[in-house]
Amino acid sequence: MAIYRVLQNRAFSPEEVDLIVNAFEQALAMLALKSRDDPATELVAKKIIKVAETGERDSARICCQAVAELVSSRAA
Repeated sequence: MAIYRVLQNRAFSPEEVDLIVNAFEQALAMLALKSRDDPATELVAKKIIKVAETGERDSARICCQAVAELVSSRAA
């Protein structure tokens, strides 16, 4: 899974990893990304982690912020 590859070099607690994975799964559902082989899943994973690195610890907020940033960057 893309999220675990991206998390390998990061320092998060097990609880933080759980909420990041949850946010990642929520984001994939929101974006209708079903294939884990889709290169877009790695972009989502990186954006989720970037948001989590700001200190946010609510998976729903991490998901929404990451999706909003991905969508706005696509529209630009």
